[in-house]
Amino acid sequence: MSTVAGLPRPGDLPLATQLAYRATVASDYALRTGLASVLAGAVLPAAATDLRRQERRRLEFYAELAAAGDPTAVFLPPERVDVVAAPGRGPGVPGGRVELLRFASPYVARNPALRRDYARHLNNATARAQHWRHEDGPRPTLCVIHGFGASPAWFNSAFFSLQRFFAEGWDVALYTLPFHGSRRGRWAPVNGVELFAHGMAHFSEAILHAIHDFRALLDHLQAQGAPRIGVTGLSLGGYTSALAAAVDPRLDFAIPNAAVTSLPPLLNGWFPANLAGAAARTVGGVPRELLEQALLVHGPLHYPALLPRERLMIVAGLGDRLAPPSQSVLLWEHWRQPQLHWFPGSHVLHLGRERYLSAMRELIDGAAPAAPTTATEDDR
Repeated sequence: MSTVAGLPRPGDLPLATQLAYRATVASDYALRTGLASVLAGAVLPAAATDLRRQERRRLEFYAELAAAGDPTAVFLPPERVDVVAAPGRGPGVPGGRVELLRFASPYVARNPALRRDYARHLNNATARAQHWRHEDGPRPTLCVIHGFGASPAWFNSAFFSLQRFFAEGWDVALYTLPFHGSRRGRWAPVNGVELFAHGMAHFSEAILHAIHDFRALLDHLQAQGAPRIGVTGLSLGGYTSALAAAVDPRLDFAIPNAAVTSLPPLLNGWFPANLAGAAARTVGGVPRELLEQALLVHGPLHYPALLPRERLMIVAGLGDRLAPPSQSVLLWEHWRQPQLHWFPGSHVLHLGRERYLSAMRELIDGAAPAAPTTATEDDR
Protein backbone atom coordinates (compact mmCIF):
# COMPACT_ATOMS: atom_id res chain seq x y z
CA MET A 1 0.00 0.00 0.00
CA SER A 2 1.38 3.38 -0.97
CA THR A 3 2.05 5.95 1.70
CA VAL A 4 -0.26 8.96 1.96
CA ALA A 5 0.64 12.06 3.95
CA GLY A 6 -0.55 11.64 7.52
CA LEU A 7 -1.40 7.98 6.99
CA PRO A 8 0.69 5.15 8.49
CA ARG A 9 1.65 2.18 6.31
CA PRO A 10 -0.05 -1.09 7.33
CA GLY A 11 3.29 -2.84 6.93
CA ASP A 12 4.76 -0.67 9.68
CA LEU A 13 2.24 -1.91 12.24
CA PRO A 14 3.18 -4.64 14.75
CA LEU A 15 2.39 -8.13 13.46
CA ALA A 16 -0.61 -8.70 15.73
CA THR A 17 -2.05 -5.35 14.72
CA GLN A 18 -1.47 -6.15 11.04
CA LEU A 19 -3.48 -9.35 11.38
CA ALA A 20 -6.32 -7.51 13.08
CA TYR A 21 -6.16 -4.80 10.41
CA ARG A 22 -6.49 -7.32 7.58
CA ALA A 23 -9.40 -9.08 9.27
CA THR A 24 -11.29 -5.81 9.70
CA VAL A 25 -10.65 -4.86 6.05
CA ALA A 26 -12.30 -8.11 4.97
CA SER A 27 -15.32 -7.44 7.18
CA ASP A 28 -15.68 -3.94 5.74
CA TYR A 29 -15.70 -5.21 2.15
CA ALA A 30 -18.57 -7.54 3.04
CA LEU A 31 -20.47 -4.77 4.82
CA ARG A 32 -19.86 -2.33 1.97
CA THR A 33 -21.19 -4.74 -0.64
CA GLY A 34 -24.32 -5.35 1.41
CA LEU A 35 -24.91 -1.64 1.98
CA ALA A 36 -24.23 -0.84 -1.68
CA SER A 37 -26.79 -3.46 -2.69
CA VAL A 38 -29.40 -1.82 -0.46
CA LEU A 39 -28.63 1.58 -2.00
CA ALA A 40 -28.78 0.15 -5.52
CA GLY A 41 -32.21 -1.25 -4.73
CA ALA A 42 -33.31 2.18 -3.55
CA VAL A 43 -31.92 4.08 -6.54
CA LEU A 44 -33.10 1.89 -9.44
CA PRO A 45 -36.88 2.32 -8.97
CA ALA A 46 -36.48 6.10 -8.98
CA ALA A 47 -34.36 5.89 -12.13
CA ALA A 48 -37.32 4.35 -13.98
CA THR A 49 -39.71 7.19 -13.15
CA ASP A 50 -40.27 10.63 -14.57
CA LEU A 51 -38.72 12.02 -11.38
CA ARG A 52 -35.29 11.17 -12.76
CA ARG A 53 -36.00 13.14 -15.90
CA GLN A 54 -36.15 16.25 -13.73
CA GLU A 55 -32.90 15.47 -11.94
CA ARG A 56 -30.56 17.40 -14.20
CA ARG A 57 -32.49 20.65 -13.80
CA ARG A 58 -32.69 20.17 -10.05
CA LEU A 59 -28.97 19.46 -9.70
CA GLU A 60 -28.11 22.57 -11.70
CA PHE A 61 -29.67 24.62 -8.88
CA TYR A 62 -27.21 23.18 -6.33
CA ALA A 63 -24.24 23.47 -8.69
CA GLU A 64 -24.94 27.18 -9.11
CA LEU A 65 -25.39 27.63 -5.36
CA ALA A 66 -22.12 25.81 -4.68
CA ALA A 67 -20.21 27.84 -7.26
CA ALA A 68 -20.55 30.98 -5.15
CA GLY A 69 -18.64 29.29 -2.32
CA ASP A 70 -20.63 31.19 0.31
CA PRO A 71 -21.94 28.99 3.13
CA THR A 72 -24.12 31.81 4.51
CA ALA A 73 -26.08 31.80 1.24
CA VAL A 74 -26.56 28.03 1.41
CA PHE A 75 -27.20 27.38 5.09
CA LEU A 76 -29.82 29.87 6.19
CA PRO A 77 -30.26 30.24 9.98
CA PRO A 78 -33.32 28.48 11.40
CA GLU A 79 -36.34 30.30 12.68
CA ARG A 80 -37.11 30.06 16.38
CA VAL A 81 -38.67 26.73 17.27
CA ASP A 82 -40.69 25.53 20.24
CA VAL A 83 -39.01 22.42 21.58
CA VAL A 84 -41.13 19.88 23.42
CA ALA A 85 -39.28 17.84 26.05
CA ALA A 86 -40.78 14.62 27.37
CA PRO A 87 -39.35 12.09 29.83
CA GLY A 88 -37.56 9.34 27.99
CA ARG A 89 -36.17 5.93 28.70
CA GLY A 90 -32.48 5.47 28.16
CA PRO A 91 -29.32 4.22 29.79
CA GLY A 92 -28.85 4.83 33.46
CA VAL A 93 -27.51 8.33 34.00
CA PRO A 94 -26.96 8.70 37.76
CA GLY A 95 -27.45 12.29 38.82
CA GLY A 96 -29.37 13.09 35.67
CA ARG A 97 -32.37 12.40 33.49
CA VAL A 98 -33.15 11.53 29.89
CA GLU A 99 -35.44 13.75 27.84
CA LEU A 100 -36.80 13.21 24.35
CA LEU A 101 -36.75 16.47 22.41
CA ARG A 102 -38.86 17.16 19.35
CA PHE A 103 -39.89 20.20 17.37
CA ALA A 104 -41.68 20.97 14.14
CA SER A 105 -38.89 21.76 11.72
CA PRO A 106 -39.44 25.07 9.91
CA TYR A 107 -37.11 23.92 7.12
CA VAL A 108 -38.28 24.64 3.59
CA ALA A 109 -36.39 23.04 0.71
CA ARG A 110 -33.88 25.48 -0.75
CA ASN A 111 -34.67 24.31 -4.27
CA PRO A 112 -38.12 25.62 -5.26
CA ALA A 113 -38.55 22.72 -7.67
CA LEU A 114 -38.32 20.25 -4.78
CA ARG A 115 -40.39 21.94 -2.12
CA ARG A 116 -43.64 20.09 -2.70
CA ASP A 117 -42.00 16.67 -3.05
CA TYR A 118 -39.75 17.17 -0.04
CA ALA A 119 -42.55 18.44 2.20
CA ARG A 120 -44.69 15.33 1.66
CA HIS A 121 -42.39 13.33 3.97
CA LEU A 122 -44.42 14.15 7.05
CA ASN A 123 -42.51 12.14 9.65
CA ASN A 124 -39.31 13.82 8.53
CA ALA A 125 -40.79 17.22 9.36
CA THR A 126 -40.46 16.57 13.10
CA ALA A 127 -36.88 16.95 14.33
CA ARG A 128 -35.80 14.78 17.25
CA ALA A 129 -32.97 14.35 19.73
CA GLN A 130 -32.33 12.52 23.00
CA HIS A 131 -30.96 14.79 25.73
CA TRP A 132 -29.13 13.55 28.82
CA ARG A 133 -29.16 16.28 31.48
CA HIS A 134 -27.55 16.62 34.87
CA GLU A 135 -29.96 17.59 37.63
CA ASP A 136 -27.69 20.47 38.61
CA GLY A 137 -27.23 21.58 34.99
CA PRO A 138 -27.04 22.97 32.49
CA ARG A 139 -23.58 21.62 31.72
CA PRO A 140 -21.23 21.73 28.72
CA THR A 141 -22.87 19.58 26.07
CA LEU A 142 -21.48 16.95 23.72
CA CYS A 143 -23.67 16.53 20.63
CA VAL A 144 -23.47 13.19 18.83
CA ILE A 145 -24.59 12.62 15.23
CA HIS A 146 -25.09 9.01 14.17
CA GLY A 147 -24.12 7.35 10.92
CA PHE A 148 -26.25 6.13 8.03
CA GLY A 149 -28.82 3.64 9.29
CA ALA A 150 -27.34 3.73 12.80
CA SER A 151 -29.64 6.08 14.69
CA PRO A 152 -30.52 3.97 17.79
CA ALA A 153 -29.40 5.81 20.91
CA TRP A 154 -28.28 2.59 22.62
CA PHE A 155 -25.79 1.92 19.81
CA ASN A 156 -24.28 5.41 19.85
CA SER A 157 -24.21 5.43 23.65
CA ALA A 158 -22.14 2.26 23.68
CA PHE A 159 -19.97 3.18 20.69
CA PHE A 160 -18.90 6.55 22.08
CA SER A 161 -18.91 5.48 25.75
CA LEU A 162 -21.33 8.33 26.40
CA GLN A 163 -22.17 7.28 29.94
CA ARG A 164 -18.54 7.94 30.82
CA PHE A 165 -18.66 11.41 29.26
CA PHE A 166 -21.84 12.06 31.24
CA ALA A 167 -20.20 10.82 34.46
CA GLU A 168 -17.30 13.20 33.80
CA GLY A 169 -19.66 16.18 33.77
CA TRP A 170 -20.94 16.51 30.21
CA ASP A 171 -24.55 16.69 29.17
CA VAL A 172 -25.17 14.69 25.99
CA ALA A 173 -27.49 15.35 23.03
CA LEU A 174 -27.98 12.57 20.47
CA TYR A 175 -29.32 14.20 17.32
CA THR A 176 -31.39 12.26 14.76
CA LEU A 177 -30.62 12.88 11.09
CA PRO A 178 -33.42 13.30 8.55
CA PHE A 179 -35.16 10.08 7.41
CA HIS A 180 -33.82 8.11 10.38
CA GLY A 181 -35.48 6.69 13.45
CA SER A 182 -38.90 8.22 14.02
CA ARG A 183 -38.22 10.57 11.09
CA ARG A 184 -38.32 7.72 8.54
CA GLY A 185 -41.36 7.05 6.40
CA ARG A 186 -43.83 4.40 7.41
CA TRP A 187 -42.94 2.14 4.49
CA ALA A 188 -39.19 2.71 4.40
CA PRO A 189 -37.63 -0.79 4.28
CA VAL A 190 -34.29 0.27 5.80
CA ASN A 191 -33.51 2.98 8.32
CA GLY A 192 -32.20 6.00 6.41
CA VAL A 193 -32.61 4.59 2.90
CA GLU A 194 -34.98 7.43 1.93
CA LEU A 195 -31.95 9.71 1.83
CA PHE A 196 -31.02 8.12 -1.51
CA ALA A 197 -34.33 6.77 -2.78
CA HIS A 198 -35.48 9.95 -4.52
CA GLY A 199 -32.36 11.12 -6.33
CA MET A 200 -29.26 13.08 -5.42
CA ALA A 201 -31.06 16.43 -5.47
CA HIS A 202 -33.34 15.08 -2.75
CA PHE A 203 -30.27 13.81 -0.88
CA SER A 204 -28.73 17.29 -1.05
CA GLU A 205 -31.86 18.79 0.47
CA ALA A 206 -31.70 16.24 3.27
CA ILE A 207 -28.14 17.27 4.15
CA LEU A 208 -29.08 20.96 4.14
CA HIS A 209 -32.07 20.01 6.29
CA ALA A 210 -29.77 18.11 8.69
CA ILE A 211 -27.62 21.19 9.25
CA HIS A 212 -30.67 23.43 9.62
CA ASP A 213 -32.28 21.30 12.34
CA PHE A 214 -28.96 20.74 14.10
CA ARG A 215 -28.52 24.51 14.35
CA ALA A 216 -32.05 24.77 15.75
CA LEU A 217 -30.99 22.23 18.38
CA LEU A 218 -27.95 24.41 19.16
CA ASP A 219 -30.32 27.36 19.63
CA HIS A 220 -32.29 25.32 22.16
CA LEU A 221 -29.24 24.13 24.07
CA GLN A 222 -27.92 27.67 24.27
CA ALA A 223 -31.29 28.96 25.47
CA GLN A 224 -31.19 26.29 28.18
CA GLY A 225 -27.87 27.74 29.33
CA ALA A 226 -25.30 25.25 28.02
CA PRO A 227 -21.98 27.10 28.43
CA ARG A 228 -20.14 25.14 25.73
CA ILE A 229 -21.38 22.91 22.90
CA GLY A 230 -19.37 20.66 20.64
CA VAL A 231 -20.05 17.87 18.18
CA THR A 232 -18.79 14.48 17.13
CA GLY A 233 -20.28 12.13 14.57
CA LEU A 234 -19.69 8.79 12.93
CA SER A 235 -19.60 8.13 9.16
CA LEU A 236 -22.41 10.23 7.65
CA GLY A 237 -22.59 11.86 11.08
CA GLY A 238 -18.90 12.65 10.63
CA TYR A 239 -19.73 14.31 7.32
CA THR A 240 -22.45 16.35 9.03
CA SER A 241 -20.26 17.32 12.00
CA ALA A 242 -17.42 18.40 9.68
CA LEU A 243 -19.89 20.48 7.69
CA ALA A 244 -21.33 22.02 10.86
CA ALA A 245 -17.82 23.23 11.74
CA ALA A 246 -17.89 25.29 8.54
CA VAL A 247 -21.36 26.69 9.18
CA ASP A 248 -21.83 27.51 12.86
CA PRO A 249 -19.09 29.32 14.83
CA ARG A 250 -20.87 28.67 18.13
CA LEU A 251 -19.43 25.16 18.23
CA ASP A 252 -16.60 24.83 20.68
CA PHE A 253 -15.09 21.78 18.98
CA ALA A 254 -15.76 19.30 16.16
CA ILE A 255 -14.50 15.71 16.00
CA PRO A 256 -15.55 13.79 12.84
CA ASN A 257 -15.06 10.03 13.24
CA ALA A 258 -14.66 7.62 10.29
CA ALA A 259 -16.11 10.44 8.24
CA VAL A 260 -17.18 10.57 4.66
CA THR A 261 -15.79 13.87 3.35
CA SER A 262 -15.99 13.64 -0.46
CA LEU A 263 -18.93 11.74 -1.92
CA PRO A 264 -18.07 11.38 -5.64
CA PRO A 265 -15.20 8.88 -5.19
CA LEU A 266 -17.43 6.71 -3.00
CA LEU A 267 -20.37 6.86 -5.41
CA ASN A 268 -18.06 5.76 -8.20
CA GLY A 269 -16.50 2.87 -6.28
CA TRP A 270 -19.30 1.15 -4.36
CA PHE A 271 -20.46 -1.88 -6.36
CA PRO A 272 -23.31 -2.38 -7.24
CA ALA A 273 -24.56 1.07 -6.18
CA ASN A 274 -22.12 2.64 -8.68
CA LEU A 275 -23.82 0.81 -11.56
CA ALA A 276 -27.27 1.86 -10.35
CA GLY A 277 -26.07 5.45 -10.04
CA ALA A 278 -24.61 5.40 -13.53
CA ALA A 279 -27.91 4.07 -14.88
CA ALA A 280 -29.82 6.80 -13.07
CA ARG A 281 -27.52 9.49 -14.46
CA THR A 282 -28.00 8.12 -17.97
CA VAL A 283 -31.79 8.14 -17.68
CA GLY A 284 -31.74 11.66 -16.28
CA GLY A 285 -29.12 12.95 -18.70
CA VAL A 286 -26.92 14.02 -15.79
CA PRO A 287 -23.20 14.40 -16.61
CA ARG A 288 -20.88 13.19 -13.85
CA GLU A 289 -19.31 16.65 -13.68
CA LEU A 290 -22.69 18.22 -12.89
CA LEU A 291 -23.34 15.75 -10.09
CA GLU A 292 -19.92 16.44 -8.58
CA GLN A 293 -20.47 20.19 -8.75
CA ALA A 294 -23.92 19.88 -7.19
CA LEU A 295 -22.65 17.78 -4.29
CA LEU A 296 -20.15 20.51 -3.42
CA VAL A 297 -23.03 22.58 -2.05
CA HIS A 298 -22.79 20.58 1.19
CA GLY A 299 -19.24 19.25 0.90
CA PRO A 300 -17.13 19.72 4.05
CA LEU A 301 -14.10 20.26 1.80
CA HIS A 302 -15.78 23.14 -0.01
CA TYR A 303 -15.85 25.56 2.92
CA PRO A 304 -13.22 26.55 5.51
CA ALA A 305 -13.74 25.56 9.12
CA LEU A 306 -14.89 28.38 11.37
CA LEU A 307 -13.22 26.80 14.40
CA PRO A 308 -9.52 27.20 15.19
CA ARG A 309 -7.37 24.19 14.33
CA GLU A 310 -6.75 23.51 18.03
CA ARG A 311 -10.46 22.76 18.50
CA LEU A 312 -10.64 20.25 15.65
CA MET A 313 -9.75 16.58 15.66
CA ILE A 314 -10.15 13.80 13.08
CA VAL A 315 -10.47 10.10 13.90
CA ALA A 316 -10.08 7.50 11.16
CA GLY A 317 -9.62 3.77 10.67
CA LEU A 318 -6.71 2.46 8.66
CA GLY A 319 -8.80 -0.53 7.55
CA ASP A 320 -11.94 1.45 6.76
CA ARG A 321 -13.33 0.56 3.34
CA LEU A 322 -16.70 2.33 3.61
CA ALA A 323 -15.14 5.74 4.28
CA PRO A 324 -11.54 4.97 3.23
CA PRO A 325 -8.75 6.67 5.22
CA SER A 326 -7.96 8.85 2.21
CA GLN A 327 -11.26 10.62 2.93
CA SER A 328 -10.00 11.65 6.37
CA VAL A 329 -6.65 12.72 4.93
CA LEU A 330 -8.48 15.11 2.59
CA LEU A 331 -10.22 16.71 5.56
CA TRP A 332 -6.99 16.78 7.59
CA GLU A 333 -5.26 18.70 4.80
CA HIS A 334 -8.26 20.99 4.27
CA TRP A 335 -8.31 21.81 7.98
CA ARG A 336 -4.56 22.62 7.98
CA GLN A 337 -3.52 19.42 9.75
CA PRO A 338 -5.23 19.41 13.15
CA GLN A 339 -4.99 16.45 15.51
CA LEU A 340 -5.28 13.19 13.60
CA HIS A 341 -5.84 9.91 15.42
CA TRP A 342 -5.61 6.62 13.55
CA PHE A 343 -6.73 3.21 14.74
CA PRO A 344 -6.01 -0.06 12.93
CA GLY A 345 -9.66 -1.15 12.65
CA SER A 346 -12.40 -0.67 10.08
CA HIS A 347 -15.52 1.43 9.71
CA VAL A 348 -17.40 -0.29 12.52
CA LEU A 349 -14.68 -2.31 14.29
CA HIS A 350 -12.68 0.40 16.03
CA LEU A 351 -9.76 -1.46 17.57
CA GLY A 352 -8.07 0.52 20.32
CA ARG A 353 -11.03 2.90 20.57
CA GLU A 354 -10.13 3.90 24.12
CA ARG A 355 -7.05 5.76 22.85
CA TYR A 356 -8.96 8.17 20.68
CA LEU A 357 -11.75 8.53 23.26
CA SER A 358 -9.09 9.64 25.73
CA ALA A 359 -7.79 12.13 23.17
CA MET A 360 -11.33 13.40 22.67
CA ARG A 361 -11.74 13.97 26.39
CA GLU A 362 -8.45 15.84 26.53
CA LEU A 363 -9.50 18.16 23.73
CA ILE A 364 -13.06 18.85 24.84
CA ASP A 365 -12.03 19.41 28.46
CA GLY A 366 -9.93 22.31 27.24
CA ALA A 367 -6.47 20.81 27.80
CA ALA A 368 -3.69 21.94 25.51
CA PRO A 369 -3.96 19.71 22.44
CA ALA A 370 -1.18 17.23 21.88
CA ALA A 371 0.73 16.85 18.65
CA PRO A 372 -0.99 14.70 16.00
CA THR A 373 -0.55 11.00 16.60
CA THR A 374 -1.03 7.88 14.52
CA ALA A 375 -2.11 4.36 15.24
CA THR A 376 1.44 3.26 14.47
CA GLU A 377 2.79 5.32 17.34
CA ASP A 378 -0.03 4.28 19.68
CA ASP A 379 0.46 0.59 19.03
CA ARG A 380 4.20 0.47 19.61
